[in-house]
Amino acid sequence: MAWLEELNNNVTTAAGLAEIFSDIVIDKKIEDVLEKYPISIPRYYLSLINRDDPNDPIRKMCVPSFGEMDIGGSFDTSGENDNTVITGMQHKYSQTALILSTYCCAMYCRHCFRKRMVGAASNEVAIDFDKIFEYIKEYNEITNVLVSGGDAFLINNAVIENYLSALSSIDHLDYIRFGTRTPVVLPQRITEDTELVEILSRYNEKKQIYIVTQFNHPNEITDQSKEAVRLLRKAGIVIKNQTVLLKGINDKPETLGTLFRELTKIGVIPYYVFQCRPVSGVKNQFQVPIRDGYEIIEQAKNMQNGNGKCFRYAMSNKRGKVEIIGKGLNEGEMIFKFHQAKDKENRGKIFTKVLSKNECWVD
Repeated sequence: MAWLEELNNNVTTAAGLAEIFSDIVIDKKIEDVLEKYPISIPRYYLSLINRDDPNDPIRKMCVPSFGEMDIGGSFDTSGENDNTVITGMQHKYSQTALILSTYCCAMYCRHCFRKRMVGAASNEVAIDFDKIFEYIKEYNEITNVLVSGGDAFLINNAVIENYLSALSSIDHLDYIRFGTRTPVVLPQRITEDTELVEILSRYNEKKQIYIVTQFNHPNEITDQSKEAVRLLRKAGIVIKNQTVLLKGINDKPETLGTLFRELTKIGVIPYYVFQCRPVSGVKNQFQVPIRDGYEIIEQAKNMQNGNGKCFRYAMSNKRGKVEIIGKGLNEGEMIFKFHQAKDKENRGKIFTKVLSKNECWVD
C-alpha cells in the first residue's frame, strides 16, 4: 500500500534531519536526544514546515530539541500504571475501557504524554485480546471502549477488524472510539486505503464509531487532511478533536480561534483543549501557565459560533479529568471541576486553588 511506502520513508535519523534543515548539526548532543527519544517524521508532515523559520510551529511538534533532555516532570502524569487491569488495558473511569493497541505511531510528536513507550518495544501494549474482551463483557458499567496507542491506525486492517468484530458484538457498549493522529500527520493512511474505510463503514452500521484525533495548529489542516476527514465522515464516522495547548505553537488566541473555526468548517468537532502534561522531556518546553491558558482559550472561544464553543479546557491528572472553569474572586484564584473522576466521591466536585502566574499543573 502506498501509505506504507510513505511510512517507510519517514525521517528517522539525525543525518536525515540535517539534509533537510541547514541549522541542524550532527553532534553528540543531538545523538543523545535521539537515543533517548527517537524520531519518526513523515515526509508529508515535513512538507508543511517553513524551513526558513526555526520557530515554525509544525517543526516544533516533530523535530527534536535539546530541551527534551530536561529531567523534570514524570513519565506517568495521570496514573496509567495504577489503572491498568490487564496488560494493555486501563479502566480508570467506570464507563470507559482504554486499550493500548500498539506502541507505534506515524509520527513521534515531541509533546507526547506517552514518551515512555512510543517508538520502542513496550510491555504496556495489549497482547491477550480474549482476556481483554472477556473483561469488557463482564463489566456492564463499561459503555464505550477507546482503542488507542501509540496510534490505533498503525495496527493493520485485520487487527482493526478483529477489534471491531469483537467489540461491536457486546450489547452494553454504546460506541467504539479510535485514537489516531493519522488524519493530521499521515492522511494517506485513510485516503489511500479503501479497505480501511470500508471496514469502518461496515462496522459503523453495527455500532457507532468515533475517531478522536489531534489537530493543534491551522497549518495542519491541508487538502490531504480535509480529504481524510471527508472520507471518514462519508463512512458515517463522527470525528472529534483534542487539541493540546502548547507553548510557542498554539498559545495565541488568534491561532486557536482560527483552528477551531477551520475544524468546524470541515465537520470536526472541537472536543477538548488539554493542558500539556508535565511529562519528562516535555514539561519545560511546551507547558503554558494555567492562568494564561484560561485567558487564551476564552478569547479563542469568543471567536466561535455555537458548534465551535463545545470544547472544554481540561487536564488529566491522577485523580481524573479536571475542567478549568474560570477565575475566582481572589487574585490568582482559579475554579476547577472534576469532569470525570476515578473515585466516586470526586465526581462533579468543584474546587478552587490559588495559582501563581507560572503554575502549569494541579495534582
